[in-house]
Amino acid sequence: MLKSFTDIFKVPELRKRVVFTLLIIVAYRIGATVPIPGINSEAVKSLFAAQMNGLLGFLDMFSGGALNRMSIFSMGIMPYINASIIMSLMQGAHLVPYLDRLAKEGEQGRKRLTQITRYGTLILGTMQSFGLTMAITRMPTPSGMSIVVDPSWSWVSLTVATLITGTVLIMWLGEQVTERGIGNGISLIIFAGIVERLPHAVLSIIKLVQMEELSILFVLFLATIVIAVLISVVWIETAQRKIPIHYAKKMVGRKMYGGQTSFLPIKVDQSGVIAVIFSMSILSAPLIIAQFSPGWTIWNFPIAKRISELFNDGSIIYSAVYAFLVIFFCYFYNSISFNPKDLAENMKKSGGFVPGIRPGDPTATYIQKVLERVTLGGALFVACIAVLPDYLRRAMSAPFFFGGTSLLIVVGVSLDTIGQIESHLIMRHYEGFMKEGRIKGRWFNVK
Repeated sequence: MLKSFTDIFKVPELRKRVVFTLLIIVAYRIGATVPIPGINSEAVKSLFAAQMNGLLGFLDMFSGGALNRMSIFSMGIMPYINASIIMSLMQGAHLVPYLDRLAKEGEQGRKRLTQITRYGTLILGTMQSFGLTMAITRMPTPSGMSIVVDPSWSWVSLTVATLITGTVLIMWLGEQVTERGIGNGISLIIFAGIVERLPHAVLSIIKLVQMEELSILFVLFLATIVIAVLISVVWIETAQRKIPIHYAKKMVGRKMYGGQTSFLPIKVDQSGVIAVIFSMSILSAPLIIAQFSPGWTIWNFPIAKRISELFNDGSIIYSAVYAFLVIFFCYFYNSISFNPKDLAENMKKSGGFVPGIRPGDPTATYIQKVLERVTLGGALFVACIAVLPDYLRRAMSAPFFFGGTSLLIVVGVSLDTIGQIESHLIMRHYEGFMKEGRIKGRWFNVK
């Protein structure tokens, strides 16, 4: 493992990519500490101290801790994620023929779709920044202090422009990491925001042990549970269902081609962290409305308060809807990223076939059935991991740092980043972090 880390800096191109990624993350963390002018920091601290495990804690997680400082990156990357969700839903439902044509035009079509997503991010970011700005001007705090020192319209205009500029800057930083760095830039930015809290959480647990509020045995028991859950998540994220594929022999001139055996890998969790991020983005919509509109009533009935109670983090309705959305987006992502019919057609053209299955439509039907069964197991596991750790944390009154959502994001992004580095090392004849076939062939496979 140590040799693999040193090999990273022996490859000039890989070294530049890693250093560039680290510099972008540092720039993002610096921006997350720059506060918006005219904010009462003490009032903000009292507000987040009371609601850190609720909706504001979730939004703060995706902003990398910028929201609890009311910094220029307070909105984080959420507008871009929401715009991506809308674009994915429109493409998956085939509502706009123009988007379907762009998806079939190759690289130029993808660039155009990315540009449309950027415009959507700008529109949604403007709306959300205005909503956030108006909300913090009237949001009550436990200490009774006002968050905004002077909530004039000039301050509102400046804050809206600052927030949307911060979101666009984060989006640009993420795209730079994707193109010139390692892995998916947006996911790495979210990853950096989550991991940034880890040292503080560890120090908090150490202080609780020193104050004798937590016993050492209890902390060791919690650490064992966390490690066990972490191992299971890594195992599922790297697990694959391999469909064997045989290629028939054929003569081309005087040479014999084909006769080889390969396999089609289908990951158990094909969507990775996408399903979790999409689910939380949609689930947070009614909570945001209720949080920012505490006085909303219909016929003198406090609708906003009722929504907050029903969708409060930890309620049965919240957990059930969250689990359903995770399962739905696992299937939805597979439906737009994996086309069994096209795959079966390409296999038929190249002379490949699944043993015991006729080429063409029967092969496509077989692959679709395998994909649905594998996705069901992966989706149920992801839904359980997303929900159960939070219940366990509350049942034991434990200061868990990683909830289920955070854990899935951290593991998924870490494995994807290691895979990117692994592919660069192997391509240049260096030994990677993990070898194919380790642990009975179930460990990590380079993409």
